Amino acid sequence: MKITVIGTGYVGLVAGACFADIGNEVWCVDVDQTKIDKLKQGIIPIYEKGLEPIVNKNFQEGRLHFSTNLLDGFDQSQFIFIAVGTPSNPDGSVDLKYVYAVAEEIAKNLKDYKLIINKSTVPVGTGKQLRDFIDQKIKERGINVDFDIVSNPEFLREGNAIEDFMNPDRVIIGTESIRAKEQMNELYSGLFKDAEPRIIFMDVRSAEVTKYASNSMLATKISFINEISNLCEKVDANVEMVRLGVGADKRIGYSFISPGIGYGGSCFPKDVKAIINTGNEYGYDMKLLKAVELINETQKAHLFDKIQNYFDNKKDGLKGKTIAIWGLAFKPETDDMRESPSQVIIRKLVEGGTKIKAHDPEAQNEAKRLFKDIETSIEYFDDNYECLKDCDALALLTEWNIYKQPNFQLIKKHLKNPIIFDGRNQYRPSEMKEMGFDYFSIGR
Repeated sequence: MKITVIGTGYVGLVAGACFADIGNEVWCVDVDQTKIDKLKQGIIPIYEKGLEPIVNKNFQEGRLHFSTNLLDGFDQSQFIFIAVGTPSNPDGSVDLKYVYAVAEEIAKNLKDYKLIINKSTVPVGTGKQLRDFIDQKIKERGINVDFDIVSNPEFLREGNAIEDFMNPDRVIIGTESIRAKEQMNELYSGLFKDAEPRIIFMDVRSAEVTKYASNSMLATKISFINEISNLCEKVDANVEMVRLGVGADKRIGYSFISPGIGYGGSCFPKDVKAIINTGNEYGYDMKLLKAVELINETQKAHLFDKIQNYFDNKKDGLKGKTIAIWGLAFKPETDDMRESPSQVIIRKLVEGGTKIKAHDPEAQNEAKRLFKDIETSIEYFDDNYECLKDCDALALLTEWNIYKQPNFQLIKKHLKNPIIFDGRNQYRPSEMKEMGFDYFSIGR
């Protein structure tokens, strides 16, 4: 099959590469000439485990193409995927300007039937609005061309996107067109050769809500366990024991109930804001999700509060101290720092007069860009132990594998004082105490 994917960001690049890897011919189109040139040279603009080899393999074998010209693959493609960004406006609503810019280009060039598939995360009702918009633009050209709009939201986890695409829990397809259902079923059947199909068909509006509801549910689980962890600190309980007891209930499970310093990334914060805004637009107050958002924003500062309280009880407070940071990305196996707790914690530390020494396996270049305004207060290290030297404490913010079983004697040797603030509950408090550390974690 022949496919055009418009947008080579996280979703578009993964989708394009994976569709090519199961034998389709795919054109990935983007307005960013520099990005397209780098992709042709094998330089991937984002870090995602397993993405680079699958992109380069399919490009070299001629199934995957990169271009800034929509027309390179448009006429021969039966599937046109929209996979552009939908950032949040200041009020939490979704900015759809990139989606409509793509829709206008599609309408200008449509000559025969196409399936126009929206993979961008958009508010409920966008599918109908896009159909009306494209239909109007076609009429202005004085022609009559049939097309279908399909909602096909993505459910990719950063760090596991290739596996999630190739072996999905489910594929949601929103359309009421029999023709579109048949073609989408044929397209995705390549993923289900050896297993039962997991394609769920529904109407477009329900598919649009499903995307927001799924991410909002996961965000709710994270905020819930963080709320419980804060209670555990007050009542001298251990949230890890509570988690074991709660997660043993099969109706709840263990996924997304690990206490920490809050969620970040490109999806959860944006999507929770968007569904709250949708509720406002339709006259419904999303009370639960407003609380989820508030808890998460508060939780991002929780570890900073522990650091500040510790040093406030010592002489001189935080001012003049140097804190080592392990982990900058919002989660492991990605370089994404959008809405990451590290941004909140590091900025608060710097505002308090602290110097930062930081390490992250992948996100340091992104951190240098984001922290340009406070760059004189941050030093970056390629070795995670080197960044500990002459620091007053270590704060662990991202649970990369490299940090899970470190050399604690080397940590003690390099730090001025053996103090660890663990924002991801990676270490056992009893063992830390035995080794002579002042150790602070979440909810225990």
